[in-house]
Amino acid sequence: MAAEPRAAALPGGPEMGGGAELEPGPDVERVVEALELLLRPPDEPGPGEPGPERALQPGALRRNAAALQERLWRAPGWAALRGLRRAVLCRAPALAAGAAGEADPGWATACELLALLLCLRHRLAALAALPAARGAVPGAAPPPSADTLSVGQGRAVGRALRAAVGLGLVPYLPPGVGQRPGPPAPSPAPPPARGPRLHAAAAALAELAEHPALGGPLLTRHLGLLLASLCLLGHGPAAHCQGVGEAERARCREALRHILDRVYQPLAVRELLVLQGRPKQGPPSPGEGTKPALVPAPAWLRRLCGQLLSERLLRPNGVQAVVRGIMEGTGGGAGAEAAAVDWRKCDAVAKILASCPQQCLSLEDYCRLVCPQILDLLHIQDKLTARQFQRVATTTLLTMAREHPQLAEQHLLQPLLAPLLRCSEAAELAEEDLTAGTVLVAEAELGSCVEDVLKVYVVGNDSSSLLLGSLQSVLGVVFSLYSFAKQNVSYLRSPCQEILLWFLEKSEREASLAVLEGFAGLNGSVRDLHPRCRFRVGSEGGATIVVEETISDEDEALYQKVSLEQCRVENLVELLSHCQKSGLAGDFFIRCLKALTRVAAEDEAASEPAAVPGRSLLELEQHQAGQRRKLLVLQLVATLCESVSDTVFTDIVQVQEFVAATLQRACLSPARGPGAAAEAQTLAMAMGLVATMLGGAVQLQLGDFAVLKRLVPWLEELSRTYPEPLTQELAADLRVAICTHRAVSTGMVGAAADSVLGKKLGTGVQSPAGTPSRAPSPGGGRAPARHGHSSPPAPRERSEEQSVSPEPSATGPAPALRADSPAPARLQELLVSAYDPQPPARAAALRCLVGLITQRDPEALRLQEKLLQVFLENVQHEDAFVYLSAIQGIALLSSEYPERVLPVLLARYGSPACGTEDTSAAITRMKLGEVLMRVTRALGDMVVKHREPLLQAFLQGARDPDSSLRASSLSNLGELCQLLGFQLGSIIQEVTSCLTAIATRDPEAEVRRAAVHVVVLLLRGLSEKATEVLRDVLRDLYRLLKHVVAAEPDGATVLHAQLALEELDTIMRRVLFPPQKLEKKIVVLP
Repeated sequence: MAAEPRAAALPGGPEMGGGAELEPGPDVERVVEALELLLRPPDEPGPGEPGPERALQPGALRRNAAALQERLWRAPGWAALRGLRRAVLCRAPALAAGAAGEADPGWATACELLALLLCLRHRLAALAALPAARGAVPGAAPPPSADTLSVGQGRAVGRALRAAVGLGLVPYLPPGVGQRPGPPAPSPAPPPARGPRLHAAAAALAELAEHPALGGPLLTRHLGLLLASLCLLGHGPAAHCQGVGEAERARCREALRHILDRVYQPLAVRELLVLQGRPKQGPPSPGEGTKPALVPAPAWLRRLCGQLLSERLLRPNGVQAVVRGIMEGTGGGAGAEAAAVDWRKCDAVAKILASCPQQCLSLEDYCRLVCPQILDLLHIQDKLTARQFQRVATTTLLTMAREHPQLAEQHLLQPLLAPLLRCSEAAELAEEDLTAGTVLVAEAELGSCVEDVLKVYVVGNDSSSLLLGSLQSVLGVVFSLYSFAKQNVSYLRSPCQEILLWFLEKSEREASLAVLEGFAGLNGSVRDLHPRCRFRVGSEGGATIVVEETISDEDEALYQKVSLEQCRVENLVELLSHCQKSGLAGDFFIRCLKALTRVAAEDEAASEPAAVPGRSLLELEQHQAGQRRKLLVLQLVATLCESVSDTVFTDIVQVQEFVAATLQRACLSPARGPGAAAEAQTLAMAMGLVATMLGGAVQLQLGDFAVLKRLVPWLEELSRTYPEPLTQELAADLRVAICTHRAVSTGMVGAAADSVLGKKLGTGVQSPAGTPSRAPSPGGGRAPARHGHSSPPAPRERSEEQSVSPEPSATGPAPALRADSPAPARLQELLVSAYDPQPPARAAALRCLVGLITQRDPEALRLQEKLLQVFLENVQHEDAFVYLSAIQGIALLSSEYPERVLPVLLARYGSPACGTEDTSAAITRMKLGEVLMRVTRALGDMVVKHREPLLQAFLQGARDPDSSLRASSLSNLGELCQLLGFQLGSIIQEVTSCLTAIATRDPEAEVRRAAVHVVVLLLRGLSEKATEVLRDVLRDLYRLLKHVVAAEPDGATVLHAQLALEELDTIMRRVLFPPQKLEKKIVVLP
């Protein structure tokens, strides 16, 4: 059979052959009517035939074609369409021959449909060339263009396109090309005719795709079959393209690339993937057993689709197109199965992006082209797809980091960290960047960088050496940003904290400890922020990095440096509070203690002065650096001791290392000089901790004793070299207990354990060295030094007839209780221990006395005067835990017996104790003021009974020469006025006069600040009653506040005054404009 004539390319404009413009052609409605006539279903449906498929039966196709010919040649008004159709078929001989043939009604109908669609394209192009009509009403929406199809017309065109594709392309595609489900259908034409027919239909459809109104429904619904046809005609085997010339095949290849470049790229990617099919048909999944199998795509088509997909990938924004083409439509599933499919697709896309295609000349060129697009995936703003894109980008980056570490670091990690690297101290800033005020990193760039680092490192959670090493290069800048965010309101605080904690958790322990030391400034393991760079608060809640001028004032530079170091240490300790469970905080604390031991050893060995004549400048700089490091170590240890909790040690190994560091420091530099008491107390607590573990507080295993045996050399050296004999004795006893696995344990070990746990208070008074002194024996004499308790160490019981004779205290007065006191033995022991020279034992005794008062113990309440004396004397102690416990005890006694205790407190508050210095007297009076305020809060409404003496005491304290006491008295006065409220009475005049005088004339800013704060508390306590209680002095207070706002130089005082004015404004608004209430009154008539 001879090959059919080939289709020619159709013109793209309204002009036909010869350049003559057509006379007014057929209406669009006429062409659409012809299409509907050609696809009209028969009147009587056949058995089992669905409605939409009835029009494609051979008989129906012949009848519809005959009806259309009848209408074209005989019906009035169809002449224009007949002429346009004739012109179109003249330019497409293959379509003309197919439309005239009657042997194959399907192909004839396909040719007729394509001819009518080409007529419609020509007519729409002619209408589009006409000038646009103007709106009839000014301001109204413009009318649609003349070539716009209605909804019904668009539906008819869609049916025509579907029929043209189904009759003109599908029958002539070989199996596996186009991925049609089910078994392949036999072709209606012999092999020599398939190629020309497929080419004629594909050429016509490619021409229709050029028009927007026709190309939209064609490319969105039938792109896959059109691409399959063009791939077969342009790149397929010659056996499937018989009768198609090489020039026509070249035009098909050009049309294929043109269509791929025009369409929405994710759609093109998805259709190419469908055409490519599965490389191998695996066993069907449980839900796919009943689905028709897909014929595998031929090898040439798979290769071609792979090449076309690689070209899509290498285009601008090609990565996003590939990801969208694969991932679109997978983000809306719910349930574990949909999520699993989603993640599998993300991982599959990541593997595709991480592998270099064959079209790329080199792997480095591919990375240079694709890697910036991979990083752009992290910045997708669409919430529905952002999670998928982030997963793809992160997995791709991690895959490339494993397979090509050098290229990944160069093209992915360094650009990702570029904003942070740009401002690190290792960066070399250009001269133009060193100008003061230059913004090195903008707010949006810095915020995006931190979020990207969080997504890649923390969410990706791959702790490879490459990622940890790259992140460590910017950890110093991240920590500086974290410190800045802690001081300000910024959303960057949380991501920076997560980044730092992730690195500390995933790194090796030694690396994490080195980084923590770098944060504190003890080593150079991290690169800090450039010295010329500073963070500034951003307008969107973030931060910017700017260049600042060098500070010329040395004092100001030193102050800022010290403030920055203190802030960094505090933030480092705050960061460590989140690392206690992992044991990192304990290890770092122990390392700091070891550094402190080295500092102590260096100070012990250093005998020459800091500056010796003849030293070189380098030696002086090294000496200054060493001194700076010592100060940092001291500051860090002090902050850690204040901030870490008692759960900082997570295992016995850390406890052993802590005790070993303390023992080593005691051996290298025994306690001497002003800090001897603190060093001795630390040593006593460390040795008591070991005694506690050996005493049964911790269930020790065999391996734990192996750990504790590491302390034996230090204990042995301590027992030989320490200057305090009792400490030597305790060290020797601990060494014996450890070596014998607690088989031999003396009473001194048990006493040390009791002093730590707070048990059996008063059984022995501790010496300044920290070890218990000899407790009296039951017989009244002194027991030997190594046996402070009875022989068996386990049941350490005391005889009730035993008396206690405490040693004089070096830090407080002697107790006022004798051994022959009628108090019970336990209470007697507590009263004696309340004067223990060691603060822990003293504080524990005071806490026990407080507990007895809280439980209303009758013996304790009977000795209330002695308890009050004990508490008052301990208020003067310098240890915070001691005097706070005493304050709590006095407050409890005052709340129980206010008539007896308050006069004593007021008398002591009004006049300092004899023989005390002014500073210590003021501190004691401030502590008593705290007691008075606690009593006031406990009394509640009953405080009005003691209003006059309390107000007089605080007003008298407001005139004290000591500024701190004046400020404390004013603070107490304000809180008292707030509690009294409307019960202030006539004393308000005196209070107002005092506040006015202090706020305007006091030389100290903190005192003026406290006076204004009293006004704030007064207004807050009175609230809406202020206009009644303060009616005589309200104007004076208002003038005072306005004067402070206008003339006060202290900013904090001005802020308090503004707060008071705001309170006053709120009160007056409530009074003048009360809220309206809708009330319904019901009156019962008599």
